[in-house]
Amino acid sequence: MDSNIKDQLNFFKPFKVWYSQIRDDFKFNSKKEKNARNYLSKIFSKKGQHWNLENVLILFKETILSKEKLIVYGCGPSLEKTIEIILKKEEVNFFKNFINLTADGASILLKKKGIPIDAIFTDLDGITKNEFHYASFNIVHAHGDNIKKLKEFKDDIIKFKNVIGTTQVEPNARLINPGGFTDGDRILYFLKNILSPLQDIYLIGMDFGNKIGKYSKLNMKNNREANPIKRKKLDYAFKLIKWLKDKITNKIYFVNSNFVSRDFINLSIEEFLVL
Repeated sequence: MDSNIKDQLNFFKPFKVWYSQIRDDFKFNSKKEKNARNYLSKIFSKKGQHWNLENVLILFKETILSKEKLIVYGCGPSLEKTIEIILKKEEVNFFKNFINLTADGASILLKKKGIPIDAIFTDLDGITKNEFHYASFNIVHAHGDNIKKLKEFKDDIIKFKNVIGTTQVEPNARLINPGGFTDGDRILYFLKNILSPLQDIYLIGMDFGNKIGKYSKLNMKNNREANPIKRKKLDYAFKLIKWLKDKITNKIYFVNSNFVSRDFINLSIEEFLVL
């Protein structure tokens, strides 16, 4: 059993060059980032002795390693269509063959369809408390612009057993900095040191084009054109996944994505279903 998974997961120093570039490019306020980290850490301090980060991380790793294949669900425009087509061809039980990891608001669609969610990676701006309590694990991210959301979910974070906190600045005793930037690419960074070398990762709804999916934000009704800031975030997310790809042995597949890249294997739904 791992003596300290937290140290394995922390990627703050190797990722610091990327974060400095992102911070400067988006003009993030470092003081706000640290304030958010400290506030989330304070929430975790109220969980009491029944919660131990290392124990939760061990359980999370065991969950991740329990199946050979993982699906990471993003909020891109192809998410809903892809899920609908799969459900027309297969039963919901099909998804039980995978570890299902969602980026924020993608969890709304999975819950609606009855698809189990092993973990939600979220900064809390795309989910409700219903999704929070539907997942087996929640990995909650603190950044300078979501302290209001952290306050809104404070009691839920305190009460929920299998919850992990992340930050994008220097981590502390209660929080991890796994690297990554957006909820979607942060999933892959979190996984990088706890995966088995033979596990495969399938990306559904991970689109890096000019449109964002309606599950990206709670108030969105339809897919829409990405504004310049969102497009820049998506560009960074793709660059970070590409950078990470060469540092892990696991194969990463894009499934039915609107975004096609020569750097990755792109699968149609039919190809995905027969693997």
